[in-house]
Amino acid sequence: MYPETTSDTFPAGGDISPSSDTAIGPLMLDLEGLTLTSEEQELLAHPMVGGVIFFARNFADREQLIALVNSVRAVNDGLLICVDQEGGRVQRFREGFTRIPPMQWLGDKLDAETGADLLHDCGWLMASEVLSCGLDFSFAPVLDVDRSSCEVIADRSFADDPDVVSKAAGHFIAGMHEAGMAATGKHFPGHGGVRADSHLETPYDNRALDDICQRDIKPFEKLASELDAVMPAHIVFPQIDSAAVGFSSFWMQKMLREKLGFDGVIFSDDLSMKGADVAGGYADKAQSALSAGCDMVLVCNDRQGALEVLDFLESEAASGRNWTSTRLAKMRRRESWDWETLEGSERRRDIIQRLSSL
Repeated sequence: MYPETTSDTFPAGGDISPSSDTAIGPLMLDLEGLTLTSEEQELLAHPMVGGVIFFARNFADREQLIALVNSVRAVNDGLLICVDQEGGRVQRFREGFTRIPPMQWLGDKLDAETGADLLHDCGWLMASEVLSCGLDFSFAPVLDVDRSSCEVIADRSFADDPDVVSKAAGHFIAGMHEAGMAATGKHFPGHGGVRADSHLETPYDNRALDDICQRDIKPFEKLASELDAVMPAHIVFPQIDSAAVGFSSFWMQKMLREKLGFDGVIFSDDLSMKGADVAGGYADKAQSALSAGCDMVLVCNDRQGALEVLDFLESEAASGRNWTSTRLAKMRRRESWDWETLEGSERRRDIIQRLSSL
């Protein structure tokens, strides 16, 4: 079904395997601009910092991006480096990168004769371009079941049918894996039942558990063995648990780990989002997320908040509680790529041509 690997393409990535069993720190933070500041160099060397996420403000062009990645790795080569490069509205790197269509646009083409191939190839293309700049992974794909109901999701979702989401996302994930990138399904168990934007407020979904299991959870359940990581939503389901999902042991342990059998990485969504404020201050949010089962917490766009989480983690370490995780190593990039070879590949040119003709 998918194009064969030739001398004009990169080797298939195969199953994602950790490159190291070294424990990785539980905090992921962001950077201010296009180059590292002296404060950031000090922060990145902290043993509790395990990851860096890039935003559009960290990108000018590929040359600058690669230099920034190299400078981060020069400070701490054990860090995970990632981005939100979903496609559509959420694509941080644009100039010089292929514009990946919204996932809903791709999901609508699933039943076309070449729809499955296109989904696979777009996953491969997104992943190969990100990997070629030295990053480890993109937080993708979105598994929320939605079309236009949720303000923050909408066309980021493949479809408002859970079976279509599962099939379309499965092809996209296979392409990511072929490129050598780990896949992260978000936002468990799904934003499809709320309109509110969790960046701005805490959404409340009053549906019963059976309703959610019959719809929103299905893609996570069907793809549990294919996903390398899951990111929970900052949503409260008051009929099920009073805590927001990412701070709930019911959702993280009983549902995700036990019922779905998921044994990969769990990332919190950004703790600076207003939807997370139901859990208290930054130290409270970090403690609740880690205690519920998250392997790594994200604190973005609030340096003081990140410092508060570091203080909490230091105090925990001093009292003998170590939140570092070896599970996180499976998120490292599997393949080393370079832009010169990628740009010269016939496969990449063919995918871009097919996208422009649709």
